[in-house]
Amino acid sequence: MDAHDADVTHMREALALAEHGWGHVSPNPMVGAVVLAAGQVVGRGWYEGPSGAPHAEVRALREAGDRARGATVVCTLEPCNHHGATPPCTEALLDAGVARVVVAATDPNPLVDGSGIARLRAAGVDVRDGVLADESHRLNAAFDRHVTTGTPFVIWKVATSLDGKTAARDGSSRWITSDAARLDAHRLRAWADAIVVGAGTVAADDPALTARHPELASAWAPLRVVVDAAGAVSAGARVFDDDAPTLVATTVAGEPALARALPSGVEVAVCAADATGGVSPYALLEELGKRDVQGVLLEGGATLAWSFLRDAAVDRIVQYVAPRIVGGAHAPSAVMGEGFAPIDTAMNLSFVRVDPIGPDIRMEADVHGHR
Repeated sequence: MDAHDADVTHMREALALAEHGWGHVSPNPMVGAVVLAAGQVVGRGWYEGPSGAPHAEVRALREAGDRARGATVVCTLEPCNHHGATPPCTEALLDAGVARVVVAATDPNPLVDGSGIARLRAAGVDVRDGVLADESHRLNAAFDRHVTTGTPFVIWKVATSLDGKTAARDGSSRWITSDAARLDAHRLRAWADAIVVGAGTVAADDPALTARHPELASAWAPLRVVVDAAGAVSAGARVFDDDAPTLVATTVAGEPALARALPSGVEVAVCAADATGGVSPYALLEELGKRDVQGVLLEGGATLAWSFLRDAAVDRIVQYVAPRIVGGAHAPSAVMGEGFAPIDTAMNLSFVRVDPIGPDIRMEADVHGHR
């Protein structure tokens, strides 16, 4: 195996280490690192949060100890080069005497943005960058979006039958997909800083909107966001319990009713309305971005999903498809609204992954022409 092939192999290990930070590190990125001496891994590390915790490179160097001198460090993100909650990782690498650094992606944070690589090269360190850069950026898509635009990255998550139905014609919907698919969906919730649903979903399903995954039990509780332009949500809904914070997004028209009805402690954000009188998706995303929300999981319902899709406010779609046919002209579909027409104006996607999950299929697609 030549050096470049080895770089890719060890970068995949570093990316796997980075995922240990899933659901724990926001508003910082997930980062992993390995230290190699004589071709052997002598140190491993990842950033596990919270802010102020040692960065991945520092943890890996600590494990390597004296073996780091003259070694190669493989890291999934450009080492930081500024004083924040911790000293610069570039200083730690130079102090350790490493000879070579392999980087996946440059850090889009304006405080770094190439300066970490430049500092290492100026000090005589051999730096190779761009190794599995797409995989690194994909892992940290929410961080990248927020640090460059101030707005969140949006994943629309939906579970359907094979014919695209989210419930039967009588409204029953639990459970279309399997336990395995629902467990994976809770992993997505742990990724999110905010979970967004419409008032109709709250009325129909009374969801708790909390992340319940046994391997991510220590992850924080995402902000629960109910979009309610009319101010009609019930104050007794489970989404208003004490398990996680809740924000209700409304318009000027809905604010008076919510102010009278909501339990104390529930925050209301008044957003601009779209052309239909609903909450503007972009106005909501700008509001959430100001609250340091980087990753948004959009869960429902069908009308809210349409408003986000219509306004090109969705970046990625994760759909769980069950091997069932529901049928029925009046059974709810995943997306409602007026739809795209004619057909050549339909939203185009790129499938990224299609995987079996229990008896179901998990499909992941990127939206073309997103923000």
